[in-house]
Amino acid sequence: MNFGVRTYIHFKKLIQTNNKDDNTKLTSRTKIPTTNEKTQNPTMVFGFTWRTSTHYLPKFKEELTNIDGKVFVMTGTTTGTGYAAAAVVAEFGGEVVLLNRKSSRVDTMMEKLKADVPNGKFVTIECDLQDFASVREAIREIKSKYTKIYCLANNAGIMATPDKATVDGYDTQMQTNHFSHFLLTAELYPLLELEAEANGDARIVNHSSDGRLWTPNKILEEKYLGKNGGNLGGDKGSGMSSEAMYRYYQSKLANSVFTYGLHNKLRAKSSKVRTCCAHPGGSETNLGDDLGFMMKMVAAIIGPFMLQTAEDGAMGLLKGMMHPDAESGVLYGPKGLKGLAIPCPPEPYENDPNAIAMLWSTSEEATGITFTV
Repeated sequence: MNFGVRTYIHFKKLIQTNNKDDNTKLTSRTKIPTTNEKTQNPTMVFGFTWRTSTHYLPKFKEELTNIDGKVFVMTGTTTGTGYAAAAVVAEFGGEVVLLNRKSSRVDTMMEKLKADVPNGKFVTIECDLQDFASVREAIREIKSKYTKIYCLANNAGIMATPDKATVDGYDTQMQTNHFSHFLLTAELYPLLELEAEANGDARIVNHSSDGRLWTPNKILEEKYLGKNGGNLGGDKGSGMSSEAMYRYYQSKLANSVFTYGLHNKLRAKSSKVRTCCAHPGGSETNLGDDLGFMMKMVAAIIGPFMLQTAEDGAMGLLKGMMHPDAESGVLYGPKGLKGLAIPCPPEPYENDPNAIAMLWSTSEEATGITFTV
């Protein structure tokens, strides 16, 4: 089987995940649609322009209710599903705290958000997920501004990046996609509990991917969680079977395992805080900027026919963040590459008690914090 066919098959099976954090290139997008609008996202393929419409989000928004004054903290909002979700939250009255790396893209994002949601309330805080010191500084700033938080949306992510270590020594994908979100969750959890105690509800949402199901050994492996960034397979392989993608799959599995473990702890405490997970289906985001040339070519060809817009891809995230019927301990996303966000039952290795215990202990060791629910 030649590379192009293998890549096509793997691409059909892999479902892209959350908005890439501020390492990505900003791409143009259209205004968040109202109930009767459809977004047209152009894709250029060999000189021809194809447009993908937003089909599901307008109807989905009819199920949402006002969230006036509630505080939402989100990572990775400059583009893609994170941007789309932030705009919808603001549209329904939420105050959105946007955590991104320092960049001119943040300024551009703010201009677009203000144009899309003129009455929206947005607060930007610098946060580099590849640096625990930066995350801790962002946490201090959040705590100085707010006493309660309604929702923490751990949305940001990167995919297929080179085998390098962060300044803290961990794999760039695992630290960005999981460890820093674990740290945010542990430190901000008391503010979420205060909101839940005062008003009966608060949310923690982790953004995973169907990539979580493509770990070769169908298990969360401890070696990817150790302080050995840059020594996890190098950059061997190609397409969806590369070592870079294996590291990505592990980080996305960590997202779902963390969610199920956190849910168990919250229920044992009889907490009113809900925790959900999401996957965006095959969404048109710039998450794949680090994929090779051949993968990008295949994606450009099949994308207009197989993928959905970032706005539709944000439904799973929004379901957990603000839908009144969202259930704790459930992962929401489309069945396949596109469609409505529905419950996705976990695989045995996602809610395995041993995997949960191992992830919790290695995450506490990496972040230097004891997370007691």
